[in-house]
Amino acid sequence: MTRAATLYRLFVLLLAAFYALRMLVFGDWSGFGGPFRYLTIWALFLSLFCAVAMYRLSTGRSTGRWDGLVAATAVINAMVVALFWRLYLADPASVLRDGQLGDWWIELYLHGAGPLLQWIDVLVVHRGFRRPLAGLAWLVGLVVGYLTWAEVVVGPMNATPQGSVTSGLPYPFLNDLAFDGRMAFYVTNIGAGIVLLVLFTGLAWTLRRLVPRAP
Repeated sequence: MTRAATLYRLFVLLLAAFYALRMLVFGDWSGFGGPFRYLTIWALFLSLFCAVAMYRLSTGRSTGRWDGLVAATAVINAMVVALFWRLYLADPASVLRDGQLGDWWIELYLHGAGPLLQWIDVLVVHRGFRRPLAGLAWLVGLVVGYLTWAEVVVGPMNATPQGSVTSGLPYPFLNDLAFDGRMAFYVTNIGAGIVLLVLFTGLAWTLRRLVPRAP
């Protein structure tokens, strides 16, 4: 592993650690589950775990590649970015309680720069997506785990946000959907995640053949 790659991974790790620590200290803990009500924060901490694992791999402190989890994290980051900006641009109130973005430098990292840094690592440095079935297992397991957490724990334990159908689910628009509507939305997005996994795998395969690894 080159020194430049190790320094890059250290930079990614320090940024992820800063934002994760800030979220723990200053995040919204007014409702049950705190900031962990949101898939964005799950993605942040998954990215932090991957950053630690990749830095340890670069420095020879570990031999574990974590290919499946790293690939799933890249896809979940892509899902977070695509879903957030699509819903926000259509109706900010559908994903934000007051319809207003918070501090721009936090939103930019969570829904842009942070995922981009992780994608660069997994595609260019790590040369990942070598075990797509492991990535698929991690992806489905994590997304289903989050959805179960949101539906079974977060929703019943919180009174807000309130919608026309239910209340307590993390994102305002979900509370305007009946149960079958939410299930259809979830299944559609799991399918989209699988498509993204296939696309990432194809891109990674292409990069491994077109771009030689640095000596």
